[in-house]
Amino acid sequence: MGPRATLSPVRHVIALDVGGTGMKAALVGDDGALLHRARRATGRERGPGAVVETILGFAAELRAYGLERYGEPAAAAGIAVPGIVDEEHGTAVYAANLGWRDVPLRDRLTDRLGIPVALGHDVRTGGLAEGRIGAGKGADRFLFVALGTGIAGAIGVDGRVESGAHGFAGEIGHVVVRPGGTACPCGQHGCLERYASASAVSEAWAEVCGDPDADAADCAKAVASGDPNAVRIWQGAVDALADGLVTALTLLDPRTLIVGGGLAEAGEVLFQPLRDAVRQRVTFQKLPSIVPAALGDTAGCLGAGLLARDLLDSTDPTTDPSEVTA
Repeated sequence: MGPRATLSPVRHVIALDVGGTGMKAALVGDDGALLHRARRATGRERGPGAVVETILGFAAELRAYGLERYGEPAAAAGIAVPGIVDEEHGTAVYAANLGWRDVPLRDRLTDRLGIPVALGHDVRTGGLAEGRIGAGKGADRFLFVALGTGIAGAIGVDGRVESGAHGFAGEIGHVVVRPGGTACPCGQHGCLERYASASAVSEAWAEVCGDPDADAADCAKAVASGDPNAVRIWQGAVDALADGLVTALTLLDPRTLIVGGGLAEAGEVLFQPLRDAVRQRVTFQKLPSIVPAALGDTAGCLGAGLLARDLLDSTDPTTDPSEVTA
């Protein structure tokens, strides 16, 4: 027997976080509680058109579940997607791992669901959640940096994340930290993500230890045990990361610097030398708090929920914007 509707309707929103291989979703209540969670394969092997249809179908199922379980359909939806995103026009411009180009995803979802929809960039959306309700909670200015396959960031100002004039704000992974260095697929040489991403560390460590399956987590363990080759690779990544972060904090002056992604899972093996390296490099700049991300792989979904709730707050005439909290 299916779920029974509650006695009184519960206002909620749909939150969707679309990744290269899988989607995470939730129904989020007004108090931020995750009322229901679900996962679905993205199905990218079937092509970009099928991916979009999978997203639309998944969202429709979530709407139907909310109606049945909570007595009313979702009031809004938020969706976070990878790649280049035009948040203002609601367009998924390009994503190499999903193969799509110029998909009017916000309009497609609005047509399917019949509710307001917000579209966000995956890292900026995850950063929004970290900054507002996660590791940066209470900070008026924050910078979130994700050290994963590449390196991306989110610039937080007064509870919002800056996307830039063209949707490229926060691309700290393509700050050149080693001029003339390793070639990057973006066309530059010496980009930060070629030295300090989880994939860069994995690649360097696999080559040194001769195990093609070795990754950054293995390198971190070897660092902790004092392996000199691991220490050399790790310190090189930390130094490059510190150079990039000091450039960023010189420009942005954040109160809190939040570091997440695969490399951050090394914990103090990363954070102790990173804090030291940043401290050694600053002169007149104020040193921000450098903290690990707190929300893990739920950040994108939680951020999508915040985007959806912000839509409702902005259209609710009884809401004072200064009183809006996560």
